[in-house]
Amino acid sequence: MKRQLALICIILWIGISGCTSLKMAYQSIFGTEEEQTAQELAWNGMDEYESGNYKASIETFKKLKDFYPFSKYAMLAELKIGDAHYQLEAYEEAIFAYEEFENLHPRNEAIPYVIYQIGRCYFDQIHTIDRDQTSARKALETFQRLQKQFPDDQYARRAEELIHKCSKSLAGNEFYIGRFYYKTKHYKAALQRFQTVLAKYPDVGYHQEALHYIAKCEEALAAEQK
Repeated sequence: MKRQLALICIILWIGISGCTSLKMAYQSIFGTEEEQTAQELAWNGMDEYESGNYKASIETFKKLKDFYPFSKYAMLAELKIGDAHYQLEAYEEAIFAYEEFENLHPRNEAIPYVIYQIGRCYFDQIHTIDRDQTSARKALETFQRLQKQFPDDQYARRAEELIHKCSKSLAGNEFYIGRFYYKTKHYKAALQRFQTVLAKYPDVGYHQEALHYIAKCEEALAAEQK
């Protein structure tokens, strides 16, 4: 009730004074107390996070965002909500939080980290090569975007090994499907898969095997034509 009255006061104050900044109005009414309370919530949220109480951390940071959207600590809350969801392996929620942060603060110094974390959310969902590779593909695209936008950043360098692993997973999937086609005597379809391995993923460990099967496919196709 008190909070609702405070918000009504802000609206009336803006109307009377002609003030164009809601933040200025908020600070004029609450003064430094707002900052102190926001700081306490930020500390509490970080304490919960560092203690591994990620759900409690999320709730605390959400309160900080909702109660004090103009506080300097609101940006911290936005970022740590994504981190807490990531720790809980709630990847969709984490991606949403990180993407929201990137959209709201595109020039913030934390953006390389945010993009890296989006990639990690996809990367951590990669399954074996015989499964759908959507996560591997999205992780690869995200890490490549990170390297393109911030080539000298530490997170771009850290993504290098993960890019290799994503490519290896994608190559393994193409090779797995190609070998299935070969075993079922669909040689043309198999050949296309093995050629894709060579063209897109030349240095991830499947090169020699792909060449071997390409030769076998071409031999089988030639025999079929005869």
